[in-house]
Amino acid sequence: MPARGQVLMLTWEYPPKIVGGISRVAQELSEALVEQGWRVIVVTASHPGAPEQESVNGVEVTRVDPGGDDSDFVAWVKRLNSAMEKAADEILAGIDAATPVVLHAHDWLTHACAVALKEKHKLPLISTVHATEHGRHGGIYGETSQYIHEVERKLVYDSWRVIVCTEFMKEQVAATLGAPADKMDVIPNGVNAEKFEFGFSDEERRAFRARFAAPDEKIVFFVGRMVPEKGAHLLIDAMMTVRALQKNARLVIAGGGYRDHLVGFSRFIRMGRDVTFTGFIPDSDLLKLYRSIDCAVYPSLYEPFGIVALEAMAAKAPVVVSDIGGFREIVRHEINGIQTYAGNSESIAWGILRCLQDPESAQRRVEAAYKDATEIFNWERIASATGSVYDRVWSEYLASGWGQGN
Repeated sequence: MPARGQVLMLTWEYPPKIVGGISRVAQELSEALVEQGWRVIVVTASHPGAPEQESVNGVEVTRVDPGGDDSDFVAWVKRLNSAMEKAADEILAGIDAATPVVLHAHDWLTHACAVALKEKHKLPLISTVHATEHGRHGGIYGETSQYIHEVERKLVYDSWRVIVCTEFMKEQVAATLGAPADKMDVIPNGVNAEKFEFGFSDEERRAFRARFAAPDEKIVFFVGRMVPEKGAHLLIDAMMTVRALQKNARLVIAGGGYRDHLVGFSRFIRMGRDVTFTGFIPDSDLLKLYRSIDCAVYPSLYEPFGIVALEAMAAKAPVVVSDIGGFREIVRHEINGIQTYAGNSESIAWGILRCLQDPESAQRRVEAAYKDATEIFNWERIASATGSVYDRVWSEYLASGWGQGN
């Protein structure tokens, strides 16, 4: 059966390589697009143990090795783009030109490859801007930050259409990257709620939970990067108040990367015994952990969307977030979750206690959150909206005459 169209998806991370939220979004969007008749070819960075080429749930994946280490991250990204471009050239040389072909780049990290392919092969480029350098740091500071900011501006300029995940991001991209409002499409990220529906008996849950907490302890959970904008330091601080009023509360922080500053801080405020750092955990354990917790907390200082909150909602865990950015468009206060004041540890503590000490209202919010996750933020709906952008771009591309003869 001929494909509805062909998408060359360019992303620097794709499972099993998981650094931030892009990996999961690229994967689940690609798989949903395949379900709707698109041929999706992903070109991404290599990862230890992952094959160079494979087909996963209908998505064709090619992984390339940029060589060297990433101690100079910008240099590593440039090498990655060169390797991705070479692999993509070979793919495009053998691609069926009888059906539409679009390029879809995720964030600044694939800009060089995307633009080179666009110009060489005369193909339309769509980009998704997941976050901005300005937003992550509250401004542009230093040469590296300025470089990334300029690449982001070029990506927006070079794209036929720009996809953003929230109205908040639409305003950010317009204000800091100069994107016209009528060039952008707001399409939220989604979640595959079915991945949380697996056999997990009470006995299995108790045994798994014992790896992280005592049987009588309440698990307050955070997963994410250990960077200041994710607010883990505020959550550790908030646990002092939580523990004063709920002595069996334990904070479990999951995520790889450098965390010595957070471990040191927890010890400095004498919370070291009450905070568990898991380090990186595989997806199989992360899904079980979501189903074992009493409360998921994400006190970000900057959050374009907040897919971790969406995953907690799909896992039927009570959710507490800060009242900033994309969180405000996902979590409705006292309806499907709790919003707290951004940057305020006392407010975060109040939100956690609201969940732990009033389980009935927490359960009502859980039910509303699950409904939203499955009905509003499902990938079938999101892939359909994304496919409509591809269709629009291809139609405009043909009408433009730009790629005729290719």
